[in-house]
Amino acid sequence: MSGRRPDAADPQSGWTDRMLELVVGPVAHGGHCVARAGDDGRPAGPGAGRVVFVRHALPGERVHAVVTEDGGGGFCRADTVTVLEPSPDRVEPPCVWAGPGGCGGCDFQHATPSAQRDLKTAVLREQLERLAGKAAELSRVPFGDVVVEELPGGPLGWRTRVRLAVDDAGVPGLRAHRSHDVCEIADCPLVPGDALEPVLAQRFRPGADVDVAVTGDGVARVDAPTTGHAAGRTWDLSPGTFWQVHPALGDTLAGVVADWADAPACGVAWDLYGGVGLLGSVLARQVGPGGRVLVVESSPSAVSDGRAALADLPQVEFVQGRAEREIARLRPDPDVVVTDPPRTGLGRAAVRDLAARAPHRVVHVACDPAALGRDLGLFAEHGYRVGALRAFDAFPMTHHMEAAALLERA
Repeated sequence: MSGRRPDAADPQSGWTDRMLELVVGPVAHGGHCVARAGDDGRPAGPGAGRVVFVRHALPGERVHAVVTEDGGGGFCRADTVTVLEPSPDRVEPPCVWAGPGGCGGCDFQHATPSAQRDLKTAVLREQLERLAGKAAELSRVPFGDVVVEELPGGPLGWRTRVRLAVDDAGVPGLRAHRSHDVCEIADCPLVPGDALEPVLAQRFRPGADVDVAVTGDGVARVDAPTTGHAAGRTWDLSPGTFWQVHPALGDTLAGVVADWADAPACGVAWDLYGGVGLLGSVLARQVGPGGRVLVVESSPSAVSDGRAALADLPQVEFVQGRAEREIARLRPDPDVVVTDPPRTGLGRAAVRDLAARAPHRVVHVACDPAALGRDLGLFAEHGYRVGALRAFDAFPMTHHMEAAALLERA
């Protein structure tokens, strides 16, 4: 690790391993804060003003950070190694593997839980204001009023599903930040109790991924069937079938759909990227036995598990396929649509095709604030306005969040 100051070298030569003294600026999307080299109050030198994305820091702090990545462009990445002037929101991380060079799963263990939600709220508002375009003007909800809400259960022990990576020696662990390197850990405080310890003591095929689910009795099961409970129902889940990792999120999203969807009795509702039909089951109650709910999902195991779990709801039909390809083919047209796409969001083509089917309302679930902002802007171009907006801290200690927006046809 180099101790050279940034103003002592050619800024074009690469700063990797260089130590910087930084005054940390605002939080940014991705689990880091923004700083600028040379903003430490000392005389400016070569490279002054260059953007540094710094992890393990909080806004307003003065830190020493070591550059971990430098591609030679207008910014570099760094990890905080010493805090010279701490924020009042700083706390000791509960996990010894969460610091620089360690596990990349958590971003904000060094902040109080309330400060973490404030950071996520700032990111969400900034992304919406910057990317949602016309949607901000049409929205019934000022984007500056949205907050990331706490879910029950606290900041630790909430994670019921973990995907472990396995290194070349067969040792399981979690990946380092922006790396394929596997960080060997002895436990994870996000997982309930000590459930993960027996799994971490095992050895697996080198290079494999290991799916671990923690059951209600606190036992970790590897690549095994599990059970999901939400919306007053139970799903028997095949190994690898998706289920929300936070135990409160399934019921929370089901409640949002119940409040916002307002699918008419005997009407038609679509549940796109529907998984095992959790949100589709809520729509089924609204349309009743005289209506139809089409659940579109690409995973064969999720479709199979969903059909079995909702066999008592004849109004629910599963369609196996990629939702963005099925939108133009589904019949009949929907009154209401629920969408829960992957992190990249719906995108221009899917929003265009969905708007062409003219649903009265769309309940749009998103796990990435940037993708949410882009999709809301696209919906606005097709005459939909935001009628309600909520966000949830479904992934404490990380920069991730879950959000939902109600889109109404103007």
